[in-house]
Amino acid sequence: MADKYAVIGNPIAHSKSPLIHEAFAKQTNQDISYERVLAPLDGFEATVRDLVVKGYKGVNVTVPFKFEAFQLSTSFAPQVDLAGAVNTMIFSDIGIIGHNTDGAGLVRDITQNLASNIEGKRLLLLGAGGAAEGVFQLLLLQKPAKLVVTNRTFEKAQRVVEKSHDKAWQAVACTFDDLKDQQFDIIINATSTGLTDTTLPIPNTIFAKDCLAYDMMYGHETPFMKQARESGAQVADGLGMLVEQAAEAFFIWRGVRPETQSVIQQIRGLA
Repeated sequence: MADKYAVIGNPIAHSKSPLIHEAFAKQTNQDISYERVLAPLDGFEATVRDLVVKGYKGVNVTVPFKFEAFQLSTSFAPQVDLAGAVNTMIFSDIGIIGHNTDGAGLVRDITQNLASNIEGKRLLLLGAGGAAEGVFQLLLLQKPAKLVVTNRTFEKAQRVVEKSHDKAWQAVACTFDDLKDQQFDIIINATSTGLTDTTLPIPNTIFAKDCLAYDMMYGHETPFMKQARESGAQVADGLGMLVEQAAEAFFIWRGVRPETQSVIQQIRGLA
């Protein structure tokens, strides 16, 4: 009988995760099933408990449940306790083990698939929710020249920065208004504005020459991507990150690391 996995979110119908994990399973000869699960906004814990009872081996967690997944986990992989957000769970005899593969997926997509070094670059992270929390530590470990976190609510950006485990590398929080006199080599949009086609209050001047503008959303051009493109930046969406973080989760679950390039191309072709 195939081992059962799922991705939990709300909304969830748009998720490409089942296609990705099916491709990984076929490629690596792993006998698994993988499905989408819509959890009520007030019913994440009940949904997870139900899947545990039904014998599922683990789940991926997406918007808006990554903080709740952290609270529900009984133990954590390294650095997850600093992030405070979980996107991958293992259901085991000792409880629920929380992981976060977002940072590894993002870094791998930027440095390998997009061939853009992070070390020594001026880096801006837009947003301070679960997506931003999940990648902050891994971005900091890449040793950027500086890492700035900005958010509509300054206090939330400040809380992300204060969780830094490595004070040797510069990370600061600022408001959107503080961006007007700054420029960045890499700008990552970790907000959910792409879901609502909302424009971020950021000036065109923040995009330095040859800037990489990266939106974690995928599937369509967001207002952030449009603004970046019109400002002369190189633009990328989050499909590569989605596949790379899924590969990391697949490795955690199955002990086999799948090849990602063909899967990225496959999913891109379906968009």
